[in-house]
Amino acid sequence: MASRWWRWRRGCSWRPAARNPGPGSRRHAGPPGPRAAPDPLAQMPCFSLVKSLTSAFPNVYTVSRFHHMTPAVCCCSKTQSGEKYTDPFKLGWRDLKGLYEDIRKELLISTTELKEMSEYYFDGKGKAFRPIIVVLMARACNIHHNNSRDMQASQRSIALIAEMIHTASLVHDDVIDDASSRRGKHTVNKIWGEKKAVLAGDLILSAASIALARIGNTTVISILTQVIEDLVRGEFLQLGSKENENERFAHYLEKTFKKTASLIANSCKAVSVLGCPDPMVHEIAYQYGKNVGIAFQLIDDVLDFTSCSDQMGKPTSADLKLGLATGPVLFACQQFPEMNAMIMRRFSLPGDVDRARQYVLQSDGVQQTTYLAQRYCHEAVREISKLRPSPERDALIQLSEIVLTRDK
Repeated sequence: MASRWWRWRRGCSWRPAARNPGPGSRRHAGPPGPRAAPDPLAQMPCFSLVKSLTSAFPNVYTVSRFHHMTPAVCCCSKTQSGEKYTDPFKLGWRDLKGLYEDIRKELLISTTELKEMSEYYFDGKGKAFRPIIVVLMARACNIHHNNSRDMQASQRSIALIAEMIHTASLVHDDVIDDASSRRGKHTVNKIWGEKKAVLAGDLILSAASIALARIGNTTVISILTQVIEDLVRGEFLQLGSKENENERFAHYLEKTFKKTASLIANSCKAVSVLGCPDPMVHEIAYQYGKNVGIAFQLIDDVLDFTSCSDQMGKPTSADLKLGLATGPVLFACQQFPEMNAMIMRRFSLPGDVDRARQYVLQSDGVQQTTYLAQRYCHEAVREISKLRPSPERDALIQLSEIVLTRDK
C-alpha cells in the first residue's frame, strides 16, 4: 500500500515517492498554504488526496500511473454476488417509475407561466443519475440491515428530493453563468429571463423542502439541508480563485465536493438512515456517494475538453469561457507554467481560451484528471463492498465504471 503514495513536490508537481517509505522518511513539500477550515473532504478515510494540498492535508495518492497499478473497477458478465449482470439503470428504474410525474405533482402551481418554467427540465430527458444512485443505495442498505427487499416510501421520496434540489441548482447556475443551452435545449433564463428563472429555481427548492419536511425525520432533514448550504458555499468558491498554486487544487476539489458530490453523498446517507440504524452503514453510504460524486464531476470536466457540444447538450470549453480552471487545466499548468497568468486573469484576454485549450490538449491534463477520477471510483467501490452482497450493491459497483466511461 505504501508504494501507492505519492509526494507533493515542486509546487503542484506530482511525483512518485520511493517504495515503502518509513515513518520517519523525509517528505518534500511545496510551500505550505494557510490551514484549511474543517470540511467533509478532510474526513476521507484512506484516500487523503485533498489533505495533501495544503498544510492541513499532508498526504497524496498517485494520479499519474493509476493505469499501471490501480485494480480494475470494471463491470463484467456477472456481479460480485454471483448473480447475472443487470444494468444499474434498469435495476434502479424499477423504483422510479413515474419519477417526473411525481415531481410535477409536488410543484403545485396555479400560475401557468411559473408552472411551465418549473417543470421545464422535468421532461424525462435527463440522466436521472442521482435518483438511480439513491434508490440503489436504499435497497442495498435495507438488504444489508435485515435482508429486506422492500423500498420504503420515504426512501423513494429522497430520490425525488435529490433530483429537485439538483434541478433547482441547474436553473440558478445557468443564471449565474449566463448559459444559453442545457440538455440540448435553451435554458430557462434564455427563454424567460434571469429574474423569472431565479424565482423558478427558488420555487423548485421550496417544493423540495416541503417534501423533505413531510418525511418527518429530523436527522434526514438536517442531512439534506446541509446540501443546500454546500451548494451556496460551492458557488462562492467557484467565483473566487487562489493565487498560490499549492492551494488551487485543494480549492478546486473542495468546490467540486460542495457543488456536486455533497448532494449525492448526503442523499445516500439519508436513505441509509431511514433504512438502517447502524452509523457504520451511514458512513459507508456517505463515502460511496462522495467519492462517486467527485469522480462524476472530474469526468464532466474532462468531457468539457474531449466531447463535442452535440454529445454534451451544452457548449464545450464552457468552463474556460467562464474563467474556471478545472482539473485538466491545473494539471496542464504543471507542464506549461505560462498558463498561471491566464488562470489568474481567468482567461479574460482575447485568445486566452483558445490557447489554454491547446495547452490542455497538448499536455497530459486530461489523462491525469481521468486517473484521479479512477482513484475516487476505486475508493467508492472499496466502501460499498463492505455491505452484504446484493444485486443493488453490485449495481452501485458497476455504476462507478459507468461514471468513468461515459461520454456525455
